[in-house]
This record gives sequence, C-alpha cells and structure tokens, in this order.
Amino acid sequence: MSQSDGRHLFVRHRANPILTSDDLPFPANSVFNPGAARVGDETVLLLRVEDLRGISSLVVARSSDGATVWHVEDKPLLGPDPAHPEEVWGCEDPRLVYLPERAVWAITYTGYSRRGPLVSLAVTKDFKTVERLGPVMPPDDKDAALFPRRFDGRWIMIHRPAPITGPANIWISYSPDLRHWGDHTVLLEAREGAWWDANKIGLGPPPLETVAGWLVMYHGAHTTSSGPIYRVGLALLDLDHPEIVLRRSDEWVMAPTTNYESVGDVDKVVFPNGWVLDEAADRLSLYYGAGDSAVGLAEAKFSEVMAYMEQAPLNLHRRAEDDGRG
Repeated sequence: MSQSDGRHLFVRHRANPILTSDDLPFPANSVFNPGAARVGDETVLLLRVEDLRGISSLVVARSSDGATVWHVEDKPLLGPDPAHPEEVWGCEDPRLVYLPERAVWAITYTGYSRRGPLVSLAVTKDFKTVERLGPVMPPDDKDAALFPRRFDGRWIMIHRPAPITGPANIWISYSPDLRHWGDHTVLLEAREGAWWDANKIGLGPPPLETVAGWLVMYHGAHTTSSGPIYRVGLALLDLDHPEIVLRRSDEWVMAPTTNYESVGDVDKVVFPNGWVLDEAADRLSLYYGAGDSAVGLAEAKFSEVMAYMEQAPLNLHRRAEDDGRG
C-alpha cells in the first residue's frame, strides 16, 4: 500500500440525503450535483434540478448550518433560455468560486446544447440575479472550475474535454479576460487498466488553496460489466504553478456504499461539485450528488485530509522544466 487508507476521511452526515426531490417547492424528478459556497452566515447550494421533462436547471438553496432546514427558491437562477441555444437542453453541474478581484461569484456549469455538452460561465453577486458570460469551451467539454485568482496576469480554468477516441483526461487552460482561452494542456491523466480512475476522470469541487498547494478532488468512472462506478480521489497542485501536479492519491477516498448512492437514476455514483472549508472548526464539508437523484453531505477533518496528502505518492511524471526542480 502506497499510503494509509483514506476511505474513512469523509464521514457521511447523519441527515443524509440532505436534499431530495421531495424537499423542493415544485415537482421534479431529481436534485443532485450542487455547487457550494459559504456566503455570510449561510451555506448556499446551487442545485442541479431535473424536471419531469428531463431538462435541468440550477436552483439556489440556503441553510444556516449547511446541513438541515434548507430554503429552496421556487424559481431557477439559471435555466434553459431561448436566447442561449448553447443550453437549450439544460444547465447542469455548477461549480462556484469567489473572485475577489471582481467581487463576484463565478459559476462554471455545463450547458447542454444540441451538439453536446459545453462549458458556460456566469457571475453573480448575491445568488439572486445572474449575468451570463456565455460559452467558454466548445462541445464536448464539462467538469470545469476556475481558480480564484490570476497567475502571472492570467486566469486559469480546469475542465474535461471528451476526445473522440482514447481516455478522457483533465485539462487546464488560460485566459487574460475570462472570455478567450488558450494554452490548453493536460493536467491529470486517467490511468489505464484496472485502476479505479482508468480511462475517464473529471474535476470534482473547485480547487482549494492550502499552504501546501491547491487541493483537488476528482472523480473516476471505472467501467464494469454492470456499468460505471463513480468514485473520488485527491491530488495536490503547485501553489504558484498549478499546472504542476505534486501528489496524487493511488486510492479512492470515497465510493458509493449507501442505498441512496448505489441506487438511483444512475446507480453507483458519488459526484461532488462543491465543498466549504471552516478552518476554525477544522472541518471540510463536501456536497455531492448521490445516484444522480439526491444530495449528500460528507465531512472531514481538514488537518487529516492534508496529512493524508502529505504522504500521497509524488507525481514522478511532472515536467522538470516547468517547476525548475530538474
């Protein structure tokens, strides 16, 4: 074993699932894959809600303790709009990052167009009104999140394009203005063979800044004879050069084990899109989609997560010329 067992880092909340379609103020098929943020004295979730047509919109929910007594808005913050054909079949899987430079929350989400999923970007100050900035990556692409600050004058986004052939890897791209993106390069490769994260991976919550580097959680979709199993693992990126992967867990740290994760619209899925760090309480709260049908919450001691990453395997394949350590 290359590192200690990380499967017990994240403990499921006793109130799980914390949100189901029965908790919504309108009829819906399912609620899952929320973005998460702490805004003032409230936890805000931006829920993916799939209606009875099969079309998804993004709906705001608020809670004072981040676990119970959720107030769910009765109208979407973002939903299909005839003026935006890039999301005519829905808005899905948001990730939330606060940008201090612009004093706004950036929402990266999947727009479901007639030609496939793509990455769209919107901003909000209060999760009551929103401004669409439009598509930033063409189809097929999803699982995107921004870093909260610039690096050498440029914004950075993590995302996951889907190739016609070969593995689906996590990529990183750069922009001077949040609209025009380039210098695309692979950040994290899907492994091969029997690995839990073989052939298809994608970003989980947005990257989290720590003193040791940017903490990244990602999902792996391992194909089996009865369908894929979605599990999650961790990686650590260089603080000043996040295109450099410092460490990566060999093993998953969370997998579908409960009934609400194992049975749903899509079986055997844990799919985190948001987390909230309370450093004073040493608590990292992870919000995830369970079985593509409900929302779950799992909590970890942040210090234990970072200790786990300190003895995760080093990335021996990083480019020495990129970090000056060769």
